[in-house]
Amino acid sequence: MSTASTETSLPSPAATVRVIASPQSWVEGEAVRQLEAVARLPGMKAAVGLPDLHPGKGAPVGAAFTSEGLFYPYLVGNDIGCGMGLWDVGMLARKSKAERWASKLEVEGPWNGDVEGFLAEEGVKPSGFEGALGTVGGGNHFAELQRVDAVHDARAFAELGLEADRLLLLVHSGSRGLGEAILRAHVDRHAAGGLVAGSDEARAYLTRHDHAVAWARANRALVARRVLDGIGAPARRVLDVCHNSVTPRREDGALRWLHRKGAAPADEGPVVIPGSRGALSYLVAPVGDGTGSAYSLAHGAGRKWTRTAARERIKERFTAESLTRTSFKSHVVCENKDLLFEEAPQAYKAIDRVVTDLVEAGLVKVVATLAPVLTYKTRSHEE
Repeated sequence: MSTASTETSLPSPAATVRVIASPQSWVEGEAVRQLEAVARLPGMKAAVGLPDLHPGKGAPVGAAFTSEGLFYPYLVGNDIGCGMGLWDVGMLARKSKAERWASKLEVEGPWNGDVEGFLAEEGVKPSGFEGALGTVGGGNHFAELQRVDAVHDARAFAELGLEADRLLLLVHSGSRGLGEAILRAHVDRHAAGGLVAGSDEARAYLTRHDHAVAWARANRALVARRVLDGIGAPARRVLDVCHNSVTPRREDGALRWLHRKGAAPADEGPVVIPGSRGALSYLVAPVGDGTGSAYSLAHGAGRKWTRTAARERIKERFTAESLTRTSFKSHVVCENKDLLFEEAPQAYKAIDRVVTDLVEAGLVKVVATLAPVLTYKTRSHEE
């Protein structure tokens, strides 16, 4: 069945609302309600839900919004700059030592290297949160060593300089406490209100926002370095994209603001859309001009159950120990048991369905599928 996208015009001055998802996709009514509520905000022009759409705190995740005249920091959320980076690891997949790495690999606490020098290399100013630089964080963040499961578009795969027999490293993390501090400063003054584009406060927020986006990218790079040092392998960064941001965009002759909340860009080349730690990830290339999807794509599988529901349901069926191995025989490093249950594969939508929806909507082509070898979340018992 072809992907269905619903489009409705809400009472003026609301934006156009579109949900890109097939009837087979799990999309909660609450997520759609939140999408429609955002569409009613002043200045909104479009609200688009991707196939991984699910309810968030006041606004849905897996969505993109465009506005004119003002923008809304709360739609970006507290993890400004959160996103994913992919590294081509200089090691053959068949030489991986997942079990040994799982017992020894540690990416926790302040990095003992030259932090200022590293940030200078990345072209990023210090933020005051450098104690967390190079750490994965809690929630759905991770660092995952992967092997190539299958190549679906050999030319696009080769153009990225990738080889099917080598390991890859996917890092999902953000700006740690920096983004939270920026959002808190805004909320303390404006609650969920927007900022008038061009105002002093808007310019000040955007300066802090852009710094957090750059800092988050550097954070992913340092997480990657720590993992690579731990396994003794070099690597090359292939791509890095941001999922939580607000950026200006000229559209229909007007300056508009594109908010992404848990949405990958469709205008920056290939991206990885990860499954849960027990599922394949998809390396995809955007197709089309992106206008119908707010220049955005799904950023993952999307939650099916809340964290509380996941803990309750999954603890009845699985032991914590059983969740440290997957159907791919990959290893999971997560010593926080609550997080282990909350982030279990069963708590997420089927990534195959999410990607199929994007393909059928004419938004992406699949370049390759990637299988987990080792997923690192935390050594700490505390998030």
